[in-house]
Amino acid sequence: MIQFFLGNLIDPGGFGLSRWVSGCIDIITLPAMAPILVYFFLMVFKLISGEADFASFALLWLIPSAGIRALSWSSASDPLLLVLAPVLWTAIAVGVSFFIDIILKSRLLVIILASLVIIIIPFAASCSYWAFYAQRTYMGLLFLFAAVVPMLVSMILAFVRAQD
Repeated sequence: MIQFFLGNLIDPGGFGLSRWVSGCIDIITLPAMAPILVYFFLMVFKLISGEADFASFALLWLIPSAGIRALSWSSASDPLLLVLAPVLWTAIAVGVSFFIDIILKSRLLVIILASLVIIIIPFAASCSYWAFYAQRTYMGLLFLFAAVVPMLVSMILAFVRAQD
């Protein structure tokens, strides 16, 4: 809601670094990471008890945001914003949450590797948005694949666990 009233924080110009930073802060990464950070702080200050469920909280948070943004983005008729942005938000929310759960249950080496992947997922999502915007389709697909694979692994593992 705040971003709806304030508008973009970064002015996206051209195809370069400012477009990538704008995609990172205004469109892809910050909107998807904000609920995860809020949930983390709620857990730290003991306002939420029980088992951590970052993915559910983040996905529920993104529903109204996606609706508001769909209304404002639909006038631009830009498929990147209407299709790719929600996919990347979901990939960040589920993928990062999956690796946070791994961090909470693992040893040092796995914690280090999972932390690196948590950094890579939002970076790959922002790079995917930028590459598709700059019409570098193969690069966009590569970054999209890197951002979406952790979400797919999480979903497959959840499905396998539910079958047992």
